[in-house]
Amino acid sequence: MSPKRHIWACALAVEKQHGEGARLFVAERIGALALAGDADGVEMWKAIASRLDTLRAGTGLPEGGN
Repeated sequence: MSPKRHIWACALAVEKQHGEGARLFVAERIGALALAGDADGVEMWKAIASRLDTLRAGTGLPEGGN
């Protein structure tokens, strides 16, 4: 699985597991990782947050799932 597809898979899993609470869950993860000094983790979860926003906007997955 490509890194871009992995991020989409994570976003879809978070959406499925947390529904309306997905954004809060992601924000809490970003905060915890930032406090721990995990810059790579923060960037990963920011990418997941971006995909969640795309899902919520109703634009769905882009061509090729990127």
